[in-house]
Amino acid sequence: MAIALDNLRVGRVYKMVNLGEVRKLEIIDRLSDQNFKVKDLDTLEYYTIFELLQWGKGKDYDLDELR
Repeated sequence: MAIALDNLRVGRVYKMVNLGEVRKLEIIDRLSDQNFKVKDLDTLEYYTIFELLQWGKGKDYDLDELR
């Protein structure tokens, strides 16, 4: 079961699956109530949660803490 976006914590690492893509993300900063600046630990690029979810949540959507 996926964690709600408002339960994410800065400094923690999460695994996000959406629309067939699997990403390991570290939360860098909280930008608003449900938007966060994140670092993709595989590509070392920075995104926001809204950018990653802009096309919607697929049937395979899952968000879980890794550490």
